[in-house]
Amino acid sequence: MRLMLICFVSCLMFCGLAASTTAAERPNIVLVLVDDLGYGDLACFGAEDMRTPHLDALMSRGMRFDNFYANCTVCSPTRASLVTGRYPDIAGVPGVIRQWDKDSWGYLDPNAGTLPQMLKTAGYRTGMVGKWHLGFTKPNVPNHRGFDFFHGFLGDMMDDYYDHLRGGENWMRLNDQVIEPEGHATDLFTQWSIDYIRRQAADDSEPFFLYLAYNAPHFPIQPPESWFKKVQQREPQLSEKRAKNVAFVEHLDDGIGRLIAAIKDAGIEDNTLVIFSSDNGGSLRHAQSNGELRGGKQDHWEGGIRVPTCAVWPGKIPVKRSTEMGMTMDFLPTLCEIAGAEVTAPIDGRSLADIWLHGGQGDPERIMVWVRREGNQRYQGRAYYAIRKGPWKLQQSSPFEPMVLVNMDEDPLEQNPQQPKGQIASELQRELMLHLQRAGRVAWQP
Repeated sequence: MRLMLICFVSCLMFCGLAASTTAAERPNIVLVLVDDLGYGDLACFGAEDMRTPHLDALMSRGMRFDNFYANCTVCSPTRASLVTGRYPDIAGVPGVIRQWDKDSWGYLDPNAGTLPQMLKTAGYRTGMVGKWHLGFTKPNVPNHRGFDFFHGFLGDMMDDYYDHLRGGENWMRLNDQVIEPEGHATDLFTQWSIDYIRRQAADDSEPFFLYLAYNAPHFPIQPPESWFKKVQQREPQLSEKRAKNVAFVEHLDDGIGRLIAAIKDAGIEDNTLVIFSSDNGGSLRHAQSNGELRGGKQDHWEGGIRVPTCAVWPGKIPVKRSTEMGMTMDFLPTLCEIAGAEVTAPIDGRSLADIWLHGGQGDPERIMVWVRREGNQRYQGRAYYAIRKGPWKLQQSSPFEPMVLVNMDEDPLEQNPQQPKGQIASELQRELMLHLQRAGRVAWQP
């Protein structure tokens, strides 16, 4: 009950703040989410074998967040949090949504409010390009969850970046229409986004929101051949697997560079807020890197959940590196406050607008929870969890292993986890149980 009250009070607070934003101050919003980008797989985050000039430049033009977290260590749950501002299991998506019912571990709550729905209350035109991964049929498809326009892929991963199929099924759509485009998916999503931005910029009567969700660099690691050969020539010391991943990220970086150039060419750069993040950490078995962080995708170690993130709005967001913590679900209240949009449903995220715009400070004692449910023999349909408050993090990376406790101030690379005992461990365990009680009220199967 206490946690539910906090959510509703927070919602009312955000509504009051949002009302103070005037129409003239509302920026266009472009939110770019990439797939499985490791914390150590950009040059500006320490990747010496990478050349990512466009993302490096973007990170340098606004606020770069060194302690930003995805809401989950895999795809669908983080995307559910982005769209709803809720914890994944509170949104009905504790695991990956797939086209095969026996392998699907989530169902987006049809009653949950969404970011595009809320931005529309402030007059925003809403569009999405790229990977949806939150459902295949109504009501859980983009055009029925608040997006005026959708050009992309309903599914999870593509089995091939050129034929765009998943398990022999074509999930490419233009709104509700099945399409069969030709070309590499990264190039397609980039061009479709550029086309959308140009159309919206030509009619500046109202601002627009574009959610661009790339598949890359999610496996299969499949860069265009010319990009792969270029990396092999430049970095002959790399294994083939690593060279392909480097080329894949560099090709993605080039697409984002084209997107940013299109915003500038359209004359809307100064009034466009660009956010960049990843849905989870890099996959170690695919030669992706999370730098010095322990673990990777599927783990609740930092390498699985801490992601490279920035927010850029010229003249509004200061150029700096921030150590303040945030989560994917914070995008909804933050963007609603900046846009002057009403938060019309309960949320778990917190607005970071004061941090972004005024260099404010977050709550150092904030509680953050992670959950992931999965099938197959490794997980057997069970869930596993992590919870953090202040420097203390209680976690497991499998439902079959015991929780361990880490003090992130004293052990930032998580090399010496402790057995959970004492007052702080008891407090974290109790808070996690309260979260599980809330999540237990939400169906995650249709």
